[in-house]
Parts: sequence; C-alpha cells; structure tokens
Amino acid sequence: MSQERIKIKDVTPQEFNPKTHKGGDDRFNPSNRIYVRAMKGVYQQLRQRMGWVMMGLFLILPWITYNDRQAILLDIGRQQFKIFGTTFWPQDLTLLASLLMVAAFALFFVTTFLGRVWCGYMCPQTVWTFIYIWFEEKLEGPANKRRTQDSKAITRELALRKTLKHVAWLAVALISGLTFVGYFLPIRELVTGFFTFNTSMLAAFWVLFFTFCTYGNAGWMRSIVCIHMCPYSRFQSAMFDKDTYIVGYDAERGEKRGPRSRKKDPKELGLGDCIDCNLCVQVCPTGIDIRDGLQYECINCGACVDACNQTMDKMGYPRDLITYTTEHKLEGKKTRVLRPKLIGYGAVMLAMFGLMAFLIANVQPMGLDVIRDRNQLFRINTEGLVENTYTLKILNKTQQSATYQLSVTGLEDVQWYGPKQVEVSAGEIYNLPISLGVDPYELDKPIVDIQFVMELQQDEETAHLITDSRFIGELR
Repeated sequence: MSQERIKIKDVTPQEFNPKTHKGGDDRFNPSNRIYVRAMKGVYQQLRQRMGWVMMGLFLILPWITYNDRQAILLDIGRQQFKIFGTTFWPQDLTLLASLLMVAAFALFFVTTFLGRVWCGYMCPQTVWTFIYIWFEEKLEGPANKRRTQDSKAITRELALRKTLKHVAWLAVALISGLTFVGYFLPIRELVTGFFTFNTSMLAAFWVLFFTFCTYGNAGWMRSIVCIHMCPYSRFQSAMFDKDTYIVGYDAERGEKRGPRSRKKDPKELGLGDCIDCNLCVQVCPTGIDIRDGLQYECINCGACVDACNQTMDKMGYPRDLITYTTEHKLEGKKTRVLRPKLIGYGAVMLAMFGLMAFLIANVQPMGLDVIRDRNQLFRINTEGLVENTYTLKILNKTQQSATYQLSVTGLEDVQWYGPKQVEVSAGEIYNLPISLGVDPYELDKPIVDIQFVMELQQDEETAHLITDSRFIGELR
C-alpha cells in the first residue's frame, strides 16, 4: 500500500467567547450562523448560469406536453414511467439500474479528476442555498450589515424585511415542492387542486413535506447539511489523490500574511502576497479558511478563487494565489492527468453508458406474458384434439392504442380457439384467454416447446415479440 498521504492541518479554533459570538468561532457548531458575502467573478458567473439552467429544467420539464399528455410522468401508483412517447414498466427496471450505475461512475470519474465540482456547481442543496442567499442579500442587505443587525435588538423595519424574506423563501419552497410532486402526479391537476383545496390528502402531504424540507435545508441548515449530513463529503477522500484538481492556496507564495500598502514591496516587508483580507473566508458558503489546507467541507464552488483574484488585481499582484490546482502542483511537482484510477473509472462509465444505450435501443413497445392453466394440464375436446388453455397478458407500452396480431410456432396443424387480433388501449394490460388444439397423433413427445408470437405494425415497421411456453399432451 502506498504511504503517500495528503497532509492534514489542525484547524481547530483556539478561542471561543460565548459572550461575544453566538456559537463562537467554531464553524463545526450547528448554531454558528455563517453570513455569506456576495461575490462576483468568472467561477461565480459559471456557477450561477449552471444553477439557473438546472433550476429551469427542473421547473419546466413537468409542464411539457407530448401527444396531449404530460411528457414526463413517473406514475408510481400505476407502475408506469411515461417519458415522452415511451412508457417504462417494472419489467424495464434494468434501465434504472444501468442509469444509476452510469451516474455513480460518472460521479467517481468527475470527483477523481475535478474534486467536488458537483457539490459546488450542480448539487440541488447548493443551487437552492444560493437562491435563498440572494433573497437574503436583497431584502436584508450585505453580509456585514446582516451580522450587525442580528447582534442588536430587532426593529420594526428589520422585522418587516425578515418577514418578506421568509415569505420569499416559503414561496420558492412551495414552488419546488409542487414541481417535485408534479413529476409523480399530473402537475396541472395537482396545482389546480392544491390551491382550490380539492387535491387528495396524500398529495397535499407530500407537497407540504418537500416544501418544509426545501425551506429548512436551504434557509436554515445550509452548510450544516454539507458538513454534518451529506455522505458525499465523507467518502470523497477515497477518490481523491494528489493529482485531483481542488481549490488550493499557494502557501509558498502567500506566506507570510499581513496587510500592507499597495505601494509597498511585500518582499521588503518580509511578507508574501496574501494581505490577510479574509475575503476568502467571508465568501465561503461553508465558512472554512482555504488557507488552512484541504478540508472535507470545501465544495469547490470557486467563490474564494474569485474573491482572491479580485484582491490580487487591486494590489497589482499576479492572480491565482488561490485557484483550482493539485497537491502535486502546489508541491512543485508535475500533475498527472491520465492515471490508472481515472482511466478505470472512465472505462467503466463508458461501458455502463453503452449498456444503457443498448437497453434503451432494445426496449420493446409491447409486452407479452403467457400463463398456462394450472388447474388442468390438458383435455380432449369434442373434436378429439388435445387442448391446452392459456391466458395471454398483452401489455401496450406506447401512449396510443395499438392492434396486435397473434400466432404460435412449434406445432403443426394447430387449432387456435379465440381471437388472433386484439386492440389494446394505451398503457393498458389486456388479458386474453385462448386455447390451442392439436391432433394427438401429431405429438411426438408429451411436452412440446412452443412460442407465442405477437406482431405490431407501427410507422411502416413491424415489431415482433416472442414468448416461450409449453404444450402438454399424451402420446398415442
């Protein structure tokens, strides 16, 4: 086993004054509130745009219609997942398994390569948290003002601003709750029924439940979720190595820290480029000091990078004192992008993606199950034929009515008792009882393997589905 380890620095706070600080300076204390300072920059602009894209997709997708139906409806009650023109049934759960495997290995691959960029740019907790912080900034003022206000007695104006903030938070949470439940229930009926008090108690419960969760997580818990509850921050270290891109501080260039005039040469003062402005701490949504080294609370959002680069620009120093880098680069070594672990994760991810694509391409628009009559193996009918009875369960996976043609192979001169052509409504299961009759002199063995064939003519193409069964008789 390799003995190479990432150095860990003790960042435990040394001072704690409960009289002057609510929760003290201990960022691990859940009662210690973090006042996140607003920051603009390249990475924050990228994060905001990605967040709005993800939020827009989340809000819009359930409202899209396809063939006069909700395009995406995960109907758990009827065990039907309708995604545009295709309906997925429990028989297609292998698709879900392949999707989860692709997502897992994609997460491993991205984390090994770029660290926790999922957390910083696309995680719902981060997206909703920054939306809530935006409302807080607009209604209560900047971080320093909010910190000062909260340390004093509340005024009527501040009470009004806080009320408006919580109303905005609850509105966002309610919209989120309705949208999320709208993926599982028809969203137009859900929204109309919810606001007219005509929806079911179960639907209303789940809407209010997810509303409460969104309001609590993004409004009150925020970094507590990332630091104390999220399992991803705990097992990410198994995927990190010294070639993983993380947000890092160049201590060799930045130390010794200290304030100075822009006109002064830091080398003459015996100082590094870090002016100890603490902006990197003030803009961090989890309240850490990136200058203390790699910490599991860091979500790679890049806020401290933008803050430090703006400070370096004002001081006339080179950028990237804090930047996306690797442990090897900080140590003056070469970063290896292509390495066995990363290649392995990428290969498995592509293999799983190929498997999922294959399964999707081979999804049948119909299903056929054959159930033999278990009460009687066979009987001799009035025509002297050996007769077996079956129930054909025909499943229409499409979202339009379809007509199916039925036949059987594996037997010669077989008599079919029952309809050979049936029409099944969209998303329905049709039970068709039929019987097969065969002259006993045509049977060369008591059990004959047969195949039921179902055909669907659709868009000038014919889809075939074959299901195996058995015909049981007696020899003569």
